Formats: sequence, structure tokens, C-alpha cells
Amino acid sequence: MKVAFYGHVRQYHNIKAEIDANIQRVLESGEYVQGPMNKQFEQELAAFSGTKYAIGVGNGTDAIWLALMALGIGQGDEIITNANTFFATAEAIWITGATAVLVDCDPKTKCIDPAKIAAAITPKTKCIIPVHLYGQCADMPAIKKIADQHQLFIIEDNAQAIDAAGDTFKIGELSDAVATSFIIQKNLGTFGDSGAIVTNNEQINKGARLLRSHGSPARNVHSFGFNSRLDDIHAGVLSAKLKHIHEWNNQRIQWAARYTAGLQGAKSFDLPYATPGYRHVWHLYVIEAKTPAKRDAMVDFLVKNGIDAKTHYSIAIHRQPGFPWGKGARIVGALTNAEHNAASCISLPMFPELTAEEVDYVIATCKEMDAAFA
Repeated sequence: MKVAFYGHVRQYHNIKAEIDANIQRVLESGEYVQGPMNKQFEQELAAFSGTKYAIGVGNGTDAIWLALMALGIGQGDEIITNANTFFATAEAIWITGATAVLVDCDPKTKCIDPAKIAAAITPKTKCIIPVHLYGQCADMPAIKKIADQHQLFIIEDNAQAIDAAGDTFKIGELSDAVATSFIIQKNLGTFGDSGAIVTNNEQINKGARLLRSHGSPARNVHSFGFNSRLDDIHAGVLSAKLKHIHEWNNQRIQWAARYTAGLQGAKSFDLPYATPGYRHVWHLYVIEAKTPAKRDAMVDFLVKNGIDAKTHYSIAIHRQPGFPWGKGARIVGALTNAEHNAASCISLPMFPELTAEEVDYVIATCKEMDAAFA
């Protein structure tokens, strides 16, 4: 049996009529950029997120740096985030001209460790960017407490956890803005690149809307800005899918539970941790090789047996060849957990359209792998 890592085509066929109808509406409207469908989706996304505003942009990376720039953050400022995430989180900081300050992650959740944040704060610190990694919320109450004590902004990187929540909070309630990606791999993904900022902050709403479209508040009127807009065809796809996202995430939760139950007792790898009381939406189901040196061979074993396993993210940000040592970046403390996570992570197939037969085959193959590598 072969088990794919993504289920994009299956998902499309399941709601093909809804997606096709929205695309047809856009094509017939003749308005393809910042038109009626884009406005409709922004309203739907804001309502879903429980925020006043949603601003569609070109991608999730742009969502981060446009939110930062709307707050006036840039050259000479420092922004704290974690090292074990996709490179774009730090990249967005560098685009603004600010310095990325990397701290370690929590060994269980893999999200930023609040205990490491306080030691990284300096008079130059302006913002914290917690990443809700793999579909699980970071400890936002603890992060919010630190931010309030030091009068810092919070921008949540929520590229992987739309519809997730904490035990006492929703994403967006304890921050200044949330940056979201809609690239096809995400839980809510379109057929290409796009992203959004959701916020209750009027300054971010006004600033990001200007910045995303050449600084233009009206036709032929411009100030400093960029070109980063969510087009209406993507908005139509996302509008159709948004209606199903809670149901799809519930299915991810069921598959994750099936994986966890079936893989208990493994000797060669550790299972992912879900914070009690949190809604973890399982963008990724990531196991960790107990012996990192064996990780690549373990991935090869799965692939050779038909399972399209992958690694996320196998090189921590500060180990990337493009990391700007001595310029634009600073590391605070040992990044032991981030480096272990990068060296040991194995992502198993995870999408709502998996079948029970496929999930059980992945479990059985992982057990064979465990016997071979324990």
C-alpha cells in the first residue's frame, strides 16, 4: 500500500461543487483582485476568528512582516521567537530590518518556552512571535503576562493551527494580531500562495491594508507600500473550505488519536505531546527518533514501504546556511531542545481524507520500523 502525505486532490473532489461555484462566480464577476469575493472571505474569516478585522495578503510570510511594519517595528528593534520553526518566521523579521532573537522551545510541546523569553528581553525588544507549531497553541497566557510586564507586542504565527485553542483562550484573544498562511499544505489551504492577518487592532488593520497595496487608500493615491494581495480566486477557494475546517480538524484529531493508541510502547521513537485541555488540530503528526543518528534511515524505511514520511523542520533556523550570524540575529541560551527536535523529527501522513485502512497501515509499518531500529 502507498500512503500519501497530502490529500489535496481528495479534498477538492469532496467539495468540488462548492469550490467550482465560487471560482465561477469570480470569473464571471470580472473582479479578480480585492473584489467582492475577497471582501466576503475577509468578513467570514474575521467572524470565524472572533476578531474585528481580517486582511488578506499574498502569503503567510507577508502576513507577519506587514503586521510588524504596521506597528512601526523595524531597524534597531528586536523580536523574540523560537528556533525550531520554518525559516519564514525569522525571515519576516529580517525583512522589516529588525533583529531576530532566538530562544529554545519547550521539550514537550515544541512551542516557544515562556521561561526562556524573559532572559532574552532587552531595551530594544518590541515584540514576541510565538509559533503554534504542528497545530498546537503555545502557552499564550504565560507569554501575554511577560509581554504586559515589558510592554511588548505579540504577533502569533498561526500558519499551522487555524481552529486550535487553549484551555482558557482562543488564538487571537491574547495578542495584537495573528498571521496565517493558506498555502495548500495547511489545514485551510488554497491552490497556491496566500495568507491573512486577523486582528482587533485598528492600527494594524489600517496600516496593513495600506502596505499590502502600494500604500493606496484610494485609486491613484499612494504612499510607501508593497504588492501583497489575496486574489479573489484564492479567496473563493478558501471561502468554500472555511465552512468545513472545524469538521476537517475534528477528523485530524481522530486520526491522531488512532496513531497514538496504535503506537504506544514504541522503543525507537517518542510520540507527540498534546497539552491537556488544548484543542490540538494536528497540522502535523510528528514522532521523534530516540536516537537522532537513526532518523534518516527510519524515514527511508517508511518511504520504501510506501509511506510518504517527511521531516519538519530538520535544520533549525540558526543552523541554516543563510542565518545572518552577527548581523540581524541573536541567540539567547542553549537551543538544545530545538536542535534535538530538528535532528529527530519524523512527520507521518496526516490529513482529514485519510482512510482507516491507510492509518492502520502506517501504524503497522511504524511498528515494523520500531522492531528494526529499537
